[in-house]
Amino acid sequence: MENEAGALSRVAGLFSARGYNIESLSVAPTEDPTLSRMTLVTNGPDEVVEQITKQLNKLIEVVKLLDLSSEGYVERELMLVKVRAVGGQDREEIKRLVDIFRGNIIDVTDKIYTVELTGTRSKLDGFLQAMDRNLILEIARTGVSGLSRGERILKL
Repeated sequence: MENEAGALSRVAGLFSARGYNIESLSVAPTEDPTLSRMTLVTNGPDEVVEQITKQLNKLIEVVKLLDLSSEGYVERELMLVKVRAVGGQDREEIKRLVDIFRGNIIDVTDKIYTVELTGTRSKLDGFLQAMDRNLILEIARTGVSGLSRGERILKL
């Protein structure tokens, strides 16, 4: 989409006006500074997704739309989790869980660890399910970013 003020607002407005939910949204400039890549995740029956696609294609700011779910793709999301880490047993259990999920502890105090994890949404959700909910103090997630697999690229 065009990298200009108000473009994101118009996309979000399209969703809210029709009662569609955005599960995840990630936007950033591309290798071309006049364009931004928006990765948007929504759910619904095929007819609804098709309607959303048609409506998005009508927006002037949308240069090209690609449904990544129609072919192979890779996705990643970043999550930061602040957890209570008091006492040797809790601290060791958190370290073990972070290692299992291939995360990093990026900030340490005598009472708190801040954990960084990247991966698919299901991996991040799995970490949260495995973690004792009473230890979780705060969560921040970036939203999903994705690209087509292999040689397929988004060309204008």
